[in-house]
Amino acid sequence: MAKRQLKLGLVTTGVGGPGQTNRWLDPEIPVDASVNIDWYIEIVRQAEAAKFDLVFIVDSQFITADSPPHYLNRLEPLTLLSALAVATSHIGLVGTLTTSYNEPFNLARRLASLDLISKGRAGWNVVTSGDAGTAGNYGREAHYNYATRYGRAFEYLDVVRGLWRSYEDGALVRDRETGVFLDKSKLHALNHKGEYFSVVGPLNIQRSPQGEPVIFQAGDSEQGRTLGATVADAIFTHAKTIQQGQAFYADIKRRAAALGRDPDAIVILPGFSVTVGDTDEDARRIEREHRRIDQSFDQALAEFGRAFGWHDFRQYDLDAPFPVKALEHAKSSFFTQAKQITEIAVARGLSLRDTVEHLRDQFSSPFVGSAETVADEIERWFEGRAFDGINVHAGHPSQFRRFTSEVVPLLQARGLFRTEYEHTTLRGNLGLPIPANSRSVN
Repeated sequence: MAKRQLKLGLVTTGVGGPGQTNRWLDPEIPVDASVNIDWYIEIVRQAEAAKFDLVFIVDSQFITADSPPHYLNRLEPLTLLSALAVATSHIGLVGTLTTSYNEPFNLARRLASLDLISKGRAGWNVVTSGDAGTAGNYGREAHYNYATRYGRAFEYLDVVRGLWRSYEDGALVRDRETGVFLDKSKLHALNHKGEYFSVVGPLNIQRSPQGEPVIFQAGDSEQGRTLGATVADAIFTHAKTIQQGQAFYADIKRRAAALGRDPDAIVILPGFSVTVGDTDEDARRIEREHRRIDQSFDQALAEFGRAFGWHDFRQYDLDAPFPVKALEHAKSSFFTQAKQITEIAVARGLSLRDTVEHLRDQFSSPFVGSAETVADEIERWFEGRAFDGINVHAGHPSQFRRFTSEVVPLLQARGLFRTEYEHTTLRGNLGLPIPANSRSVN
C-alpha cells in the first residue's frame, strides 16, 4: 500500500473573516483583497509552489452590517475559481455552493464547466445554508428547517451525480472521417422524479479527467455527519484539541464503514490558523498581538449573533447569565453551533460577556510555535489519526509565507508531505478513485 500522505489546503478570507474584523488594516493586505483577482492569484500561486492540494473558497449569501469584512464584499466562488483555473496548473479548486438556493441542473453544469476548464481540479463544498436570512434573498418567507435542508441535500447529490454521468466514456466520438460526433447509445437522460426535485436531463457537458468534481462537506450536526459519511469524498471540520479531532475522525470513518464505504476514501481536513515565530514564545506573542488587533470585544459581540440567526446580543446585560432563550432564534440557522455555545454557557455558569470571550478563545490554535514545534504538532495529529491534513487559514500574509517557507520544508523532509505533485487532478492528489460511470439506457 502507498504510504499515507499529509494533505494541505489553503483557506482565503481576504480582508478578514470571522474573528478578524480588523485584519484588513494589515498594510500587506490590499484593502480590496476579497474582490481583487490579482491578490487571489498571487496567494494561490504561493500555495501551489508549496505543493498544496487545494484552495478552498468559503461563501454565504446573506449579510448584515456586522458581518466580517470579507463577507461584506467578495467574489462568487465559481467565477473566482474559473479565473484561478487558468492562472494555475495543479492546485485543486474548491468552492462552497448551497443545495438550498441553487437548482441541481444549473449547479451541476457550472461545476462540470469548472472541472473541464481546470482539467480535473474542481471540488464542491456542499452546504445547506446556515444563514436563515438567505431565504429573503430568494423569495422565501422562511428558511428550510433542518430535516428539509438535509432531505433536499441527499436527493440533490443523487441528481447532480446522475447528471454528471449523462455521457458514458467514449460517447463523444468526434470522428471526422466517419462524420460521427456522438454515439447516441451512450447518452442517457436522467428522468428523476423525487420528493424535492424533478429533473429530466441529460446534462450537456462531458466528464473531466478526474471523472467529476470532488465532493466536500462541512456539517457537524448529526444530519451533517450522516451526509458526509454517505456522500462526501472529503470533509471540512474544526477541532480544538487532538482528542476532539480523533473523536470526529473515528466517528466519520466508522459511519462510512457501516455504510459499506472504504473509510480511507474519505479525507478529513479540519481548518486551523497557524502562527510561526522564531521561538515558541515569540509565536505565542505574535498570536496574542494578532488576536488583540484583529477584533475588539464590541466587534466580537456584534458578530456573536451569527450562529443564532444574527440575533442581536447587544440588547442584553453583558454580566447577567447567558440568555438561553436566544437559542430559539437559531432553529433555522447554525443550530448545532448555537446549541453547543448555549450548553457550555449554562454548564459553566457563564455570563454573556464570559461566553463571548470563550468563543473568542476558540480562534486560538494548537499550531503555534517555532517552525519545528508547528511541524511536530502537525505530525502528532496526523500520525494520531486526528486528521488526514489541514486547511491552513491564510491570515496575515507574513504568517502564510512563514508556513510555506519554514514549516512545509520540514514536513517534506520528514516524508509526510509531497515535494512534487503526483497528479494533475484534485482526485489524484488526494488519493481518491475516479467514480464509476456506468448507466443503463432509459
